[in-house]
Amino acid sequence: MTYIDTHTHIYGEEFDADRAEVIARAREAGAEALLLPATDWQSTQKIMALCQDYAGYCYPMIGLHPEDIPAEPEAELTAMEQLLETQAAPFVAVGEVGIDLYWDASRRDEQVEVFRRQIGWAVRYDLPLVIHSRKAHRLLCDTLRPAAKELRRGGVFHCFSGSAEEARELLRFEGFYLGIGGVLTFKNCKLPATLAAGVPLERLVVETDAPYLTPVPYRGQRNEPAYVPYVIARLAEVYETTPEEVGRVTTENARRLFGI
Repeated sequence: MTYIDTHTHIYGEEFDADRAEVIARAREAGAEALLLPATDWQSTQKIMALCQDYAGYCYPMIGLHPEDIPAEPEAELTAMEQLLETQAAPFVAVGEVGIDLYWDASRRDEQVEVFRRQIGWAVRYDLPLVIHSRKAHRLLCDTLRPAAKELRRGGVFHCFSGSAEEARELLRFEGFYLGIGGVLTFKNCKLPATLAAGVPLERLVVETDAPYLTPVPYRGQRNEPAYVPYVIARLAEVYETTPEEVGRVTTENARRLFGI
């Protein structure tokens, strides 16, 4: 079985002691590629360096996460846009970007403004969007909808765990996929029923969000790309097929979306 982890933060300090071993375990588990979302300017630098070391296996994204917007975001946004303009790295997506109102809604308008600007990058540089949304479904859809026809490359709604109604609305955005990770394996999780209710396997990609959201049976420990097969195994149960088929379809989806 092969797969692509479409969302993993292995550049973070949680992996400083054993990053090479983590990547080796991912290869051994069947990972064909690892896609690294940025959260701010500093993480972008780390990602670019790591992707140079593992060229053709690790692929960079660029973006400012809604929870990491500094008090004065213009400098970071300008620096990121200059990187995109000069094509200093072969970025495969604009991400991880979006709207998060879970902890703090006081900067709601600023989050929307920053998100709109980064939607513009995806349009201008013909890249997919990798979108983070938490407690912001309606606002996210309303912000994204005006640019939907211009987003030719589509994108991913990262770490989807919403309702069947929310899934239907998100999948009306042409070219977009739902990112499915370790939450799918959690006890009493409603996501399996949501997917079975009408989300085609052809509209899914798999991810870890490592080091977060570790799947059962490793829940509570640090997540890593080698654990994606546990997500795939659960998807195979949901769709009444084999893990190999889930791996094949989601890998094709990721290759088509990100152009790798």
